[in-house]
Amino acid sequence: MRILFLGDIVGRTGRETVAAVLPGLRESLGLDLVIVNAENASHGFGLGPDMAQALFAAGADVLTLGNHAWDRKEIIGYIAEHPRLIRPVNYPPGTPGAGSVVVDVPGGRKALVVQAMGRIYMDPLDCPFRGTSEVLAKHRMGATVQAVVLDIHAEASSEKMAYAHSFDGQASLVVGTHTHCPSADAQILPGGTAFQSDAGMCGDYDSVIGMVKDGAAMRFWRKMPGEKLGPAEGPATVCGVFVVTDDATGLAVRIEPLRMGGRLMQAMPAA
Repeated sequence: MRILFLGDIVGRTGRETVAAVLPGLRESLGLDLVIVNAENASHGFGLGPDMAQALFAAGADVLTLGNHAWDRKEIIGYIAEHPRLIRPVNYPPGTPGAGSVVVDVPGGRKALVVQAMGRIYMDPLDCPFRGTSEVLAKHRMGATVQAVVLDIHAEASSEKMAYAHSFDGQASLVVGTHTHCPSADAQILPGGTAFQSDAGMCGDYDSVIGMVKDGAAMRFWRKMPGEKLGPAEGPATVCGVFVVTDDATGLAVRIEPLRMGGRLMQAMPAA
């Protein structure tokens, strides 16, 4: 299976750039499954239903959220009716939506996508490790599903790495989101799971993690509330991770970073 995971979309420039390039990427890379983290798509905070629809129309199969999941209140009703939009699995019972979804993939195959949110410097949610383990116990990679992708939305790289090693051999890909900076540690772990600590963001990198740099920087200088934050709207870099898996086992045989457009050094996986 050929899988593309795109990191956090930030603001209008991120949304529009992803929507513009995704159809071409699906064709050029022969993608079977596309997953996009979209929790910052609405002016940097949350996701609007119209934005979710546009990303699905552009070619996203699954959208994931994170700690800004509920910043746009309209998404609460939308997520209840659209299972391909998921939020962290370790939100408390009764939270709208679901933390995982099984989607159909061309060729009669199926893929499980799960999102969990870390707890270091984040909201005090239920345990992401146990929550993920409970979902994985219901599926068998290479049998009931041909691939498993885990999005760990977390601040600390140590927590992301511990999560990846905990599920090595049980997932095709474990990829981190939230920090908006693409990490340089793409690898296949000893058990066959592809891993990258953070996919990076899809947004303007002439910024502070996607936000206009002057206002964001002044928050550190003054330590006072009221500095207005808004997304930077220069040319966006689309950042993500490309993975190829073995359908028989679900394990990864290849992982490469993707970075296209904008300011960062370019990296395009071979077709």
